[in-house]
Amino acid sequence: MSKGRDEKPHIGIFGKRNNGKSSFINIIVNQEIAIVSGKAGTTTDPVKKSIEIFDVGPAIIIDTAGIDDYGELGKKRVDKTLQIVKIIDLAILLITNNDFAQYEKKLIKEFNKYSVPYFIVHNKSDLENLKKETINKIKTYTKSEIIDFSTIKPDNIEDVIELIKKTIPETAYHTSTLIGNLISKGDIVMLITPIDSETPEGRLILPEVMVIRDILDNNCTAIVLKENEIVDFLKKTKLKPKLAITDSQVFEKSNAFIPNDIPLTSFSIVLAHYKGDFQNYLKGTPKLSELKDGDRILILESCTHYVSCDDIGRTKIPNWVRKFSGKKLNFDVVSGLSELPRNINDYAMVIQCGGCVLTKKQIVNRLKPAVDAGVPVTNYGMTISYIHGVYERAIYPFVNC
Repeated sequence: MSKGRDEKPHIGIFGKRNNGKSSFINIIVNQEIAIVSGKAGTTTDPVKKSIEIFDVGPAIIIDTAGIDDYGELGKKRVDKTLQIVKIIDLAILLITNNDFAQYEKKLIKEFNKYSVPYFIVHNKSDLENLKKETINKIKTYTKSEIIDFSTIKPDNIEDVIELIKKTIPETAYHTSTLIGNLISKGDIVMLITPIDSETPEGRLILPEVMVIRDILDNNCTAIVLKENEIVDFLKKTKLKPKLAITDSQVFEKSNAFIPNDIPLTSFSIVLAHYKGDFQNYLKGTPKLSELKDGDRILILESCTHYVSCDDIGRTKIPNWVRKFSGKKLNFDVVSGLSELPRNINDYAMVIQCGGCVLTKKQIVNRLKPAVDAGVPVTNYGMTISYIHGVYERAIYPFVNC
């Protein structure tokens, strides 16, 4: 299955200002994509660049602002740098002049907090070699590997690449299957895809495209139709799909039209199982029945998009949840990597979108503050199926596979 841009493994480059992070990236990707300056603090917002790493494949490397930046603007840059830790699969920490102290320890603490593997590069070795006492000092704090390097004389660049390949988790770049464990060669999979105001003109939405590709990769047949065509298709063809997958918004209709002996789930639940925090979703979803008047619910969108009057996350889900619970509820919606408007403990529940443009690591880390605080989490598809009374059928293929 092919990967979208943001599904590629993410590698973050961290360190203090003027430690050569931008120059290091230019050497790694072998082209001038990061601004290089002798002035500290040149890098402001994180800069992303796609690269290709042999045996790993396409990846995204991210240049970050210096962790030691200061002042009101500098603090904002540091905050953005720390936000990047939550979305990466590998961190590379650059130090220079044998300096390993509070800023480096702060970053390592963040790496460990979000279970991000990392290694340390002592940069600018053409000016000062890595000392044995520095290595010993670092080893008393972390088991990370350390390598001496110079962007002026990058003779051991291959050693750095090998360390990247050794340290980055295989799960970050080995593509797994969406539904391959539910189907076998030659099976037919029915996909129900309504065409509404949120459907891109002339295109299918990304989760639908991903599932179609996965069906083809597993040597099966995809039948794509709208919800009002289900009955005629089953009656006229006499075919029995091995699995049916529907858009969450028409799950209720699909459930009524598709016989119970055909497993049925939704695109959003497929994604929730594939790269969401599925086990915590299973624990959190039933909490929808326990909401009380005045509760506040956080809705997390993965991307920014045009908001229509019947937007799924901002309009439909809040209305459905209010109607289901019969309670007076408040909702906050946060897009992309924007900061939360409130403390996570102010929320009674968090509802994450399908996350089609995120990696599993990014979704799990995005939900981590809620999970750690004991705030129930769920996702769009599981919420919709639960409040429409089809939850058990929707999750059945994945809890019984």
